[in-house]
Amino acid sequence: MTRAVLTLNAGSSSLKVALFPETGDQPLAVGLADRIGPDGVLKLKDATGAPLAASGDLTSHAGAIAAVIDSFRAQWPDLELLAIGHRVVHGGADNTRPVTVDDAVLTDLERLSPFAPLHQPHNLAGIRAAMAAFPGVPQVACFDTAFHRTNPKVSDSFALPRALYDDGVRRYGFHGLSYDYIAGELARRAPHLAEGRVIVAHLGNGASMCALQAGRSMASTMGFTALDGLPMGTRCGQVDPGVLLYLMDQKGMTAAEITDLLYRQSGLLGLSGLSNDMRTLEAAGTPEAAEAIDYFVFRCQREVGSLAAALGGIDALIFCGGIGENSRLIRARICERLGWMGIDIDPARNAANDAVISTDQARTTVMVIATNEELVIARAARAALGLARNVAE
Repeated sequence: MTRAVLTLNAGSSSLKVALFPETGDQPLAVGLADRIGPDGVLKLKDATGAPLAASGDLTSHAGAIAAVIDSFRAQWPDLELLAIGHRVVHGGADNTRPVTVDDAVLTDLERLSPFAPLHQPHNLAGIRAAMAAFPGVPQVACFDTAFHRTNPKVSDSFALPRALYDDGVRRYGFHGLSYDYIAGELARRAPHLAEGRVIVAHLGNGASMCALQAGRSMASTMGFTALDGLPMGTRCGQVDPGVLLYLMDQKGMTAAEITDLLYRQSGLLGLSGLSNDMRTLEAAGTPEAAEAIDYFVFRCQREVGSLAAALGGIDALIFCGGIGENSRLIRARICERLGWMGIDIDPARNAANDAVISTDQARTTVMVIATNEELVIARAARAALGLARNVAE
């Protein structure tokens, strides 16, 4: 019998999946259903990287889940799903750890959809589809916001009337599953650093940074929504609220039009007029692409300085995410003006994508750690079943 835990990360038109054994950190299989709809594509591979046969109805998330399970069962005919873990972007102020989902939990999470309109509905759709397909299998929701509930109130608030804070208008922070993994991995690799002041830069199509003190979140660049802080692939990052008032009052833009502008037309795509993909921009050689990269680097440098101030110093800077793990240029560019913080990277180590890219003499350690949100979700699903294993093993 192949007893396993399935993890699902449902986006608006995608479904990222991983199948983990009952114990152990190495997945049996991973994959992605992309462009869910008439042009849907499903790619799965086993632990060796060999592709798995994958096909089916990819016009909906439910169809994609069924196609994934059909493929897994063809590979492992005796497959038994013990639990299904789900990434849920928003858990609100009260969910500080993963929860087993029932109808009451779903209703509570639906109330948070206005706080994450482009993420939450799709996350919940994935849960509903899995509940329908596997009615007897526990469904475990893992929240991107939960990791940041250790933030002090000064990091959790806006300078707005107090009643709005009580209504939920506060800083939540996101990418918490990634930060949770990095905090645990750093504690395993370099416990002396993990106990100190660490800034983690999760840089990808979605980008943010988090300040950790002894492995706990103290501040994040993202706030009430996943729009704030760093510029992203298509999201604006930090913007003066007065700009939004101007767009409404002077440009006559509706809330829907502004939402589309901020979430889908801005960031690297808006600045470059070319692409939301950093790889494309690095290769483009156009002035607009260069300006988009300059702005991204500048904002990253500013946020590192801001978070270091929140921590009262810095002992380590960790890069993760698609850009953070792979773009040697962006890492070098970000670090080149941070020497005053004790940051000095070794060009050869950076070019080789070494785990530690700072020089031996640097006061602040700079590392590259590949994040693994799926493993965090799988561990949470196991824990819900009493199957958790020691993270340090």
